[in-house]
Amino acid sequence: MRIPAHSVCTAIRDDIVAGVHERGGRLTEEVLARRYGVSRVPVREALRTLEAEGFVVTRRHAGACVAEPTEQEAADLLEMRMLLEPLGACRAAQRRTEAHLKVLRGLVRLGQERARRGGGEDLRSLGGWFHETLAQASGSPSLTSMLAQLRHKIAWMYAVEALPSPLEAWAEHGAIVDAVARGDGERARAVTALHAERATAVHRLRSSGGAERVRTSQQAVNMPGRRY
Repeated sequence: MRIPAHSVCTAIRDDIVAGVHERGGRLTEEVLARRYGVSRVPVREALRTLEAEGFVVTRRHAGACVAEPTEQEAADLLEMRMLLEPLGACRAAQRRTEAHLKVLRGLVRLGQERARRGGGEDLRSLGGWFHETLAQASGSPSLTSMLAQLRHKIAWMYAVEALPSPLEAWAEHGAIVDAVARGDGERARAVTALHAERATAVHRLRSSGGAERVRTSQQAVNMPGRRY
């Protein structure tokens, strides 16, 4: 069975973000094919996609390597997110569907409940789903894709410290959804801009030496239970 290149791309990207493949490290097609249980063809296609996204660079005499972004490049990502997330929220107020609203409201209820109970990683996952759904509600595939890439890169380059008040953060999520539901694009933009600014303040640049690696397990792409 041929494994789709996008599944291999997701697997390699996830491992780059997690620090399994260290910055500057070589990405050999043969080694990657063995690691993920696929042929070299989808690996080659995946590396081309990841190079276009900025996770991989091709070096003379070395081939494909994990990129080594500078501090300025990392700072630019946060600034771009602060500009694009409010735009996405404004568009969502104009283009969202009832299905989007149902999911967003459900995530806010669940997030507020978990925040009251002190959930840690669960809250981060829920926050990611919230912002992904909000981007999809914008009705702009290009903006949604760009924001998804930003989230992946920011997660790769930054560690996120615990928010001072998770309940406050989820109250802001609720205010964003209220504005989107009313079709108030400017209010949605303003609340999202404030939320993005506060979220940026708790990001800490990771070291480039791979010391903060969070996952080292080796899994094949075609193993049951792995979702992409």
